[in-house]
Amino acid sequence: MSESQTEVSIERVEKYLDITHRARAKATPIHAEGSPEARQLAVMMRMADDYASDAQHFLKIGDRVRAFGAINYAHAWIDAGVKLGLLDGHGDDVLFTLP
Repeated sequence: MSESQTEVSIERVEKYLDITHRARAKATPIHAEGSPEARQLAVMMRMADDYASDAQHFLKIGDRVRAFGAINYAHAWIDAGVKLGLLDGHGDDVLFTLP
């Protein structure tokens, strides 16, 4: 196995931090504030934000493996919001798995 398949580089973590940041900024809520769907989405986005914060923390302390895992969880929460129709991914099939 090559090094790129057995280690997580700082650059790789930073790339996924950026992708997730762009996804979080691009996706917009579909349902009206206060609706049951909006409340569900708020829980999902809190999870995304918490995992993104964890990723930053792990990267800061040098734990690139946990940082990479955490940022991928963060992105998955955002992507799930798009897939479930709680967020509008604005047709971006690079940042999101569209419905």
